[in-house]
Amino acid sequence: MATPTDENFNDYKRAEKKALELLAAMKAATPKKTDIELALLVAIFELHKNSLPAGTIVSIIQGHLKQLSPFYSAKDPSGPKN
Repeated sequence: MATPTDENFNDYKRAEKKALELLAAMKAATPKKTDIELALLVAIFELHKNSLPAGTIVSIIQGHLKQLSPFYSAKDPSGPKN
């Protein structure tokens, strides 16, 4: 039986998979990264619309970025070196 923490992680992984599928569809719709970035941010604001003020949503986004930044900073965008 999965613990609540395990189940929360599984829920997150399912949502992440859907988000990456959505990203692939968005890339097929437009080559403009700025359009995709803005659309994804709008989705976050829409998720919290009518329940949180905009400034709080911005703080949530910034907090998530601070958590993710070290993970992605550790990866070299040019790929592995031989």
